[in-house]
Amino acid sequence: MALTTAAQARTSFDLKSASLPVVAVLLKTTDAAQFAADLAERVADAPGFFDNDPVLIDLAPVRESEDTIDFASIVAELRRHSTLPVAVRGGSPAQMDAARAAGLAAAPDAPPARAEAPAPVQEVVREVIREVEVEVVREVQVPMPGPGTVVVDKPLRSGQQVYARGADLVVMAVVSFGAEVIADGNIHVYAPLRGRAIAGARGNTEARIFSTCLEPQLVSIAGIYRTTETELPAEVRGKPAQVRLEGEKLLIEPLA
Repeated sequence: MALTTAAQARTSFDLKSASLPVVAVLLKTTDAAQFAADLAERVADAPGFFDNDPVLIDLAPVRESEDTIDFASIVAELRRHSTLPVAVRGGSPAQMDAARAAGLAAAPDAPPARAEAPAPVQEVVREVIREVEVEVVREVQVPMPGPGTVVVDKPLRSGQQVYARGADLVVMAVVSFGAEVIADGNIHVYAPLRGRAIAGARGNTEARIFSTCLEPQLVSIAGIYRTTETELPAEVRGKPAQVRLEGEKLLIEPLA
């Protein structure tokens, strides 16, 4: 009987590696109060962006700091904004010890980026969000177009981001250089689009981008993107236009 019980115990589960979506918070200050204020402001600009996402805290920018980090306060603020802090990486030995004491697991440091390789759309998103203390890395292979529309009727300044999760996004004011608009569906900008626009963020190849004045830093649909390194044709630059996907090629066309 004992042998049977032991065998059952050994076969009651399996251990396998897994790759999960994660939100990485790139910490740029050791001041927990300042972090809390900045996080609240950023979340206010993109309500509903977090949905109990697991969080990795990246300490690389503050690794050389000798100031003590109040991880308990930082973790509490992240949880208050619908995230689940689970791990930390990139800190000094003392910082990593303090983080582990606060209940966070130690994660491997991020591998160095290869400058010679063209950045996929996930890397582009990470760079933008890094400017506002939060970077997001999500890899979702299944297209997830969704109903509903998010409407923004105020200008978006450099460093601001709006994400319409499972919905279309309509912006009634200018999207400034350095700002970013993301939608799982279509993006409509009834004003100059000068920042970054990412439609079909979860793989919807039917998504489109529309603007009454197209002059963006970057446009992307379902992971296929184009930057300002390739100048827009005169017939669409600064004019009403749409961006759509045909196969794996972005088409940018004037609106009649």
